[in-house]
Amino acid sequence: MRFTKITASIGPKCEDRETLTKMISAGVNMCRLNFSHDTGDVQGKKIDLIREISDELNTPVAVMIDLQGPKHRIGNFETEEKYPLQIGQKFTFDTDPTPGNSTRVQLPDCDVMKSLNVGDRILLNDGKIEMAVESVSADKVVATVVRGTEIWSRRGFNLPDTEIATSVLTPKDRADLEYAITKNPDWVAISFVQKPEDVAEVRDFITARTSHPIKIIAKIERPNAVARITEIAAVADGIMIARGDLAVEVPFEEVPAISRHIIRECRKMNKPVIMATQMLGTMVNSEFPTRAEITDVANAAYLRADSTMTSEETTIGINPVNVINTMDKILAYSDGDAIANPYDWSRVENIPENDWSRSVASMAYLNRVSAIVVFARDASAAMQISCRKPDIPIVAVCNERVIANQLCLLRGVFPVYDADLFAQRDAFNSARRFGVNSGKLVIVDDDKISLRTLD
Repeated sequence: MRFTKITASIGPKCEDRETLTKMISAGVNMCRLNFSHDTGDVQGKKIDLIREISDELNTPVAVMIDLQGPKHRIGNFETEEKYPLQIGQKFTFDTDPTPGNSTRVQLPDCDVMKSLNVGDRILLNDGKIEMAVESVSADKVVATVVRGTEIWSRRGFNLPDTEIATSVLTPKDRADLEYAITKNPDWVAISFVQKPEDVAEVRDFITARTSHPIKIIAKIERPNAVARITEIAAVADGIMIARGDLAVEVPFEEVPAISRHIIRECRKMNKPVIMATQMLGTMVNSEFPTRAEITDVANAAYLRADSTMTSEETTIGINPVNVINTMDKILAYSDGDAIANPYDWSRVENIPENDWSRSVASMAYLNRVSAIVVFARDASAAMQISCRKPDIPIVAVCNERVIANQLCLLRGVFPVYDADLFAQRDAFNSARRFGVNSGKLVIVDDDKISLRTLD
């Protein structure tokens, strides 16, 4: 069995029924819909199609909507040409909508202007341009060029040293989320989270509009979010390590260590983790991954991340189905190696010795069981056991489709949506669905834990 799950971004090259069916059949566990692209109704049709294919294949598949968040861009220049920059020159960002030139440009976001301080870095065009703030006034910021040779219209920018005093939900996000809620997604991913209050804001927005149990993923892509990961993970339902913007805002050599730190912290708090960005990036234009990409995907499995994620590889790549087949092969082999050569994941700091999920995992390990069967009224029990990383399949029997879908994200959890099996508490036939035909089972049913032998 492959324990590490696959989250696939859905875009122009894979949103038709045939391709999407092949991808889900090949092993996609969760579909990511990026609301930075396409309108809500277009994304809604994709959600409907995913649900239809899930029913046809009798395979639970989670749907995650990914909100654009407060992505900041500079204004336009006088022409579409690139304007030269000189190291050490002064460059002004102001509130004037007049098209810019080689010495100034509009900065449309007033919240950013108010948040910047002297000494803060401004990184433009994915970090290729760096400027340092020299002075700040009510209507302009003067900076010195540190790195970069040219600038042009609508470049995105990052502020690694600045906490921006703004809502995590832009007007676009509010409109997108308002619509998405009507389609009952399983997970919502929040972009550019800075603090735990950002997660609370989105949760309040959702709960005020629906009783559907939508879970929230906080994307970690800013230094201040890394610094407050424990607080953010405490209020989120899961975490995404969004290495794209993160690698712009922190020194790139720190990203692997930060990823390990986030995974450790989330494990303590029973929260799943998605490893994202450029995992098989060269497969946008190639049928084969690089050796480094293969190792990157394998390392996510060795770290016991819950899921790896594709981005452009599946949205605009030449062969999205091949990408999923490739990722599936790497993860399946790496999961097997990780289980054969286990790291002692039982010794994780700050997990209480009497933690019930640790007891279940220890019971399963000591009795060499073939599977853990959980009758899941909600996602919490299976999630907690999964976070102990028992390297034993966790079969989660659900009587609600949404619970089965949400559990698709969790490492080592194999959800079954079957009201009859749930009502009958049929652990044996549930395990047999995944090829577990002999050995012992640990069965978790509410507060009852038992050990039984599979005939």
